[in-house]
Amino acid sequence: MKKVTLKDIAGHFKVSISTVSKAINDSHEISIDLKEKIQAYAKEKHYKPNRLALNLLNKSTKTIGVVVPNILNYFFVQVLYGIEKVANESGYNIISCISNESSAKETKTLEFFDAGTVDGVIMSLAEESQNEDKHDALTDIINNDIPVVLFDRVSDNVQCDKVVVDDFEAGYKITKYLVQIGCKNIAVVNPISSSSVGKLRLLGYKKALQEFEIPFDPKLVINLTVKDDLDLLMSFLLNYKTIEGIIGIDELIAVQVLEVVKARGYNVPNDISIIGFTNGQLSKYVTPSLTMVSQHGKYIGEQTAKLLINRIKNPELPYETKTVKTSLLVRDSTKKLQ
Repeated sequence: MKKVTLKDIAGHFKVSISTVSKAINDSHEISIDLKEKIQAYAKEKHYKPNRLALNLLNKSTKTIGVVVPNILNYFFVQVLYGIEKVANESGYNIISCISNESSAKETKTLEFFDAGTVDGVIMSLAEESQNEDKHDALTDIINNDIPVVLFDRVSDNVQCDKVVVDDFEAGYKITKYLVQIGCKNIAVVNPISSSSVGKLRLLGYKKALQEFEIPFDPKLVINLTVKDDLDLLMSFLLNYKTIEGIIGIDELIAVQVLEVVKARGYNVPNDISIIGFTNGQLSKYVTPSLTMVSQHGKYIGEQTAKLLINRIKNPELPYETKTVKTSLLVRDSTKKLQ
């Protein structure tokens, strides 16, 4: 069935296309009688407005582009939920894309967004992009007056609004907690060691060790890549020294570490206490339930969306960086403070 256009409706009523458009949009310039007839006819014929044409006319897409590095990380799922909630409440749709930690894929996505498909972009940088510290596509999009808000993984070399987690403080806080419950040999399993987030959490860990006069041992830090065998590296770690605490830098790694440790016959938390990052569903339902750092992903998503929509409406405002503190949710995978 042929799609009905404004021109077809205008021909039926022998009026201009402009009159039909105004009638459908409930303009007070059109008489109530004619307006009701046109609206009824448009509904009967299943008329749907050409959103792309309207967007070009209004120079607005009412769409926000979102780029996340990894959808398997529950933190990014929570952030997306928060973004979509605020965006929808404000009349915006979102297009979400995954860079999969690839700089090339991130660039391709930004070039697509730069072609006028979105009003603004919310993004967390891919690990590869942070490693290379090259952000040409991001700079281009900002220079083309498309506002950008970076969250979680950001760059000091990109001038835009940002929402960041206090990852240094989080790394410090959980290491301190492990020391306070009696752990001295504390290992770190870090699958995002090249990202700003992974680096800051490790710096916080080192600061806490220093504060308690525990020497930093690089052999207790596993910088995991996709090619590495976690089972094998955990075997080396557990054979190297009596480990009393392990920090998993994200939720999935924390769960995998827990399973490896249990399979080796260790009791969690009596032999080894384990803490992870991101308060997702997995951590609640494993046995024992995992003590986790909550980064408040939904709240971060809401803040980024509010910042971006405000920036779209007020492009001249000075750039803003918001810092979100983390919370420690103590469950059964760590000994309790005496």
